[in-house]
Amino acid sequence: MWRNSRTAAASVKTLKKSLLCCTRIGRRPRVHMCRLLSSSAARPPWRLLFFGTDQFAVESLKLLSVSRSSGDGVVENLEVVTHSSDVPVKRFAQQKQLPLHGWPPDIVDGHFDVGVVVSFGCLLPERLISKFPYGILNVHPSLLPRWRGPAPILHTILHGDTVTGVTIIQIRPHRFDVGPILNQELHQVPENCTADELGAALATKGARLLLHTLTSLPERLTHKREQGQAGATQAPKIRTSMSWLVWEEQTCEQIERLYRAIGSRIPLRTTWMGTTVKLLDFSGRCHISLSAGSHQNYWMELDEIFPRGGPWAREEPITFW
Repeated sequence: MWRNSRTAAASVKTLKKSLLCCTRIGRRPRVHMCRLLSSSAARPPWRLLFFGTDQFAVESLKLLSVSRSSGDGVVENLEVVTHSSDVPVKRFAQQKQLPLHGWPPDIVDGHFDVGVVVSFGCLLPERLISKFPYGILNVHPSLLPRWRGPAPILHTILHGDTVTGVTIIQIRPHRFDVGPILNQELHQVPENCTADELGAALATKGARLLLHTLTSLPERLTHKREQGQAGATQAPKIRTSMSWLVWEEQTCEQIERLYRAIGSRIPLRTTWMGTTVKLLDFSGRCHISLSAGSHQNYWMELDEIFPRGGPWAREEPITFW
C-alpha cells in the first residue's frame, strides 16, 4: 500500500491528525469536515464563501443558492460576506436565510474550499486568499485583459465596443483583475443598448459561466492561463465631471454613447441661454454637417431639461443647435 516505512508512518500520522481534528470540532456531524481523508476532496460539491454587494453580484449568488438547494453536486455549503450597509446581496442573503458575515470575515480557517468575489469593491489581502485551498474566483464583466477596473460595462458602452463578454479569473493579491483566466465567454453588444441593459445580460451570463467553472474547477485550475499585457485597458470609476457636454469637442455619436453609458446614474449637463441645465432624456436623433471650415454643427432633440435654479421641465422637446 505504501512504498516504504517513512511514507507509511507519515500517512498514519496525517490520518490520526485529521480524525482528531474532526472529533474536536464538537459541532453536528458533517461529512465535509474530514474531506481530506478521501480523494473526492478534489471534486465538488464545494464549501463556498461568497463576497458581493450589488445587483450584478446577486445574479451569481442566486444561481449558487439554487445549486445548493437542488443538491446538484456543485455547491454543498454557501455563506455570504458583504458590507454592513443595506445592499442587494445582503437583502437576498437574508431572504434566503444564508449565513451572513461582515467585512473582513473572521470565520474562514478550515471552513471553505473556494471563495467567489463578484462586484465587491474591496481588495482581498493575501492572508485571506491563502486560506482557500482552491483560491478565490472572480466574475468580471469584460474580456480581460480589456477593461480592468471597477467600471468595465460603462467603458464598454462609452467606447463603442461591439463585442464584450465575461471572464472567470482566480484573484491575486495587491491588484485588481490581473489573475489567471479560468474561463471566458463572448457576448455581442446589442446596438443602442444602455449600460444597465448590458449589465443585466452579463450578470446572467457570468453566473452561468461561474457555475460551469465550479463544476470542473480542478481541471480549470490545471489549464489556467496568465493574462498578457497586450490589449490591456483600464476602466476607472466614472467621474461626475464626465457628464459635462462640450459641443465643440464631442461628436453626436460620442454624446449618445455617453448618455447610454452613464445617463441613468449621472444626468448629462450643458448650458442653455447662459444657464446650466441637466439633460434628463433625449430622443437620440442627431445630424452632423461639415462646413468648408470643418466645423461640426449639431442637431439633437432633448425631451426634458432641468435647470440648476430649480425643478422645471418643458412639455415640448427643445432642440439644441
